[in-house]
Amino acid sequence: MSILGNRINKLRVPEITAQAPEEVVERERPPLMIETLSAAELECKQQLHQELLKRMDLSLIDSLEEREARRQIADICRQLMEELTVPFSTQSRQKIMKLIEDEIMGLGPLEPLLEDKTISDILVNGYDQIYVERFGKLEACPVSFSSNGHLMNTIDRIVSSVGRHIDESSPMVDARLKDGSRVNVIIPPLALDGPQISIRRFMVELLSMQNLVELGSVEERVAPILEGIVKARLNILISGGTGSGKTTLLNILSAYIPHDERIVTIEDSAELQLQQPHVVRLETRPPNIEGRGEVTQRDLVRNSLRMRPDRIVLGEVRGGETLDMLQAMNTGHDGSLTTIHANTARDALGRIENMVAMTGISFPTRALRSQIASAIDVVLQVTRLEDGRRKLVSIQEINGMEGDIITMSELFTFERRGVDAKGNVLGEFKATGIVPGFHKRLAQRGIDLPTSLFEPE
Repeated sequence: MSILGNRINKLRVPEITAQAPEEVVERERPPLMIETLSAAELECKQQLHQELLKRMDLSLIDSLEEREARRQIADICRQLMEELTVPFSTQSRQKIMKLIEDEIMGLGPLEPLLEDKTISDILVNGYDQIYVERFGKLEACPVSFSSNGHLMNTIDRIVSSVGRHIDESSPMVDARLKDGSRVNVIIPPLALDGPQISIRRFMVELLSMQNLVELGSVEERVAPILEGIVKARLNILISGGTGSGKTTLLNILSAYIPHDERIVTIEDSAELQLQQPHVVRLETRPPNIEGRGEVTQRDLVRNSLRMRPDRIVLGEVRGGETLDMLQAMNTGHDGSLTTIHANTARDALGRIENMVAMTGISFPTRALRSQIASAIDVVLQVTRLEDGRRKLVSIQEINGMEGDIITMSELFTFERRGVDAKGNVLGEFKATGIVPGFHKRLAQRGIDLPTSLFEPE
């Protein structure tokens, strides 16, 4: 089956002009390696693209495998270039053909960014402004869309692939790309400067605790403690701000769950990559155009309790599902893990109280705090430092109640000393000298951690 239609007509080819060499900027981190087109190459690419759309039978694209469709598009491009006697080098021709393939089969200018493994976030602020986050820092990107119409075509391709719809009546959409990357789109009239896309990249290469130790995100002496509290089935709450590495840490901790346990994961947008053989993955569903069919995290938490889970892993608590999660932790589903947005471990407990209040059920303050203190054993606080590093900055154990207050013991804390000349945050991750109450619980389960791990150096 061929997507080539009519005979190829001759196109006007722009003249090639000399380009001034780019200024070399020294950087401590590797530069962003994204190929861009010269003005002449860009004009040729646009003409070839328009001619391709005339010659191709687009209705057949979906019936072909992506590799075959890309091969046929490349063949047509070569025919066009031979017809035109395009005065570009082989490398330039390959670059133009790749961009045309991405326009037709992929997400256009975003495709090379999605292929770059160093990029963790892609932020489109209108058609002519794209930023990426690499190594914890934002930087402007040299690629762009040609117009708002071009950007909207890409947005339509993203949302339609997951059966969603976006227009002025419903101008916000959450979606997911083929590789699992999370996408948020908002368009006018809510976005004043044109359509906006925010893409949180899906981690293709799984990190391990050793990777976090090598990156300086977790201290080496803490790694066996984190492994122990997971294997001993303590309930863990990971707290931190946006982009601080909560989900990454949750993924790594979940790797310590024994392979003979049944795990149920619940997420708004599937990001967890558990490697155990017995995993049930659940994902929420937004309402349809008519406002029906919504399935919330709370619905899934309730349903998971009927699925005989050994562990429940909740991607993030952000609403009424918090109450159901607390009840699950208190009724035999120990060893559960979840994350929450908060600036400190104490703030995380306050946010849990607020989210339980979202259910509309009125609890006496002491009763609710007692439930929280009984359910959660350990709070891990992570943060993203100014130098771009994501770091575990505090480990706290919940001890119980004193009056109406939940008591906590900080076992480890990151003490900042300042910032060096290059902007790197200086400090040490120190033990406070408190031996946690769960140390005995770990020993009872055959996990022997020397008390010297908890002693200040």
